Amino acid sequence: MRLVIARCSVDYEGRLTAHLPPATRLVMVKADGCVAVHADGGAYKPLNWMNAPNHLDIGPDEWVVTNPKGERLVITFDEVYSDTSFEMGEDPGLEKDAVEKRLQELIAERPWVLEEGLQLIRREYPTDIGPVDLLCTDTEGRAVAVEIKRRGEIDGVEQLTRYVERLSLDPRLGEVRGMFVAQVVKPQAKVLAEARGIDTVEVDYDELRGLASDRPTLF
Repeated sequence: MRLVIARCSVDYEGRLTAHLPPATRLVMVKADGCVAVHADGGAYKPLNWMNAPNHLDIGPDEWVVTNPKGERLVITFDEVYSDTSFEMGEDPGLEKDAVEKRLQELIAERPWVLEEGLQLIRREYPTDIGPVDLLCTDTEGRAVAVEIKRRGEIDGVEQLTRYVERLSLDPRLGEVRGMFVAQVVKPQAKVLAEARGIDTVEVDYDELRGLASDRPTLF
């Protein structure tokens, strides 16, 4: 990870245009290529960012980030106060709590509760930024990336968006849909998911456990 604290201006061109006038900001470049510009406030959300995959051209006073969609992020540096890099190593990822783990198990056993005809390919399907909870196929043969949370919030939608982007680069999978599943999906997360073309599904944990208890057993 590279962290640059500098007085800079930022211009974005893509689905819309945006300009950040000169100010002191943190510019962060992650190992996967993600570039994010932060102010000293506003919690975790950056002022502007470009998710991987992208291409970063670094000049003496200007960085230009472009991606396959034709979007462009230009960071112009007036003065650099700090420029440091760290090798952070491989991250084991966020461990799910007991409820999320059990939800994943229950849904993996009966993915059709989310959508009629949905079939499981694999649990914990790997991507180069971490595993997506379930990879399934729908009745039309399309791959469906399913991310399961106990509480469905905006950061979960962002996480699934990144998984879908990475999975879509695999020609074996073709077009990949996203499906965000939780016991409760927050209204803001539903709005963001709809804007990203991601389906949202709310599930009842007790009802799923009841379905599991109805399975026939040998003894």
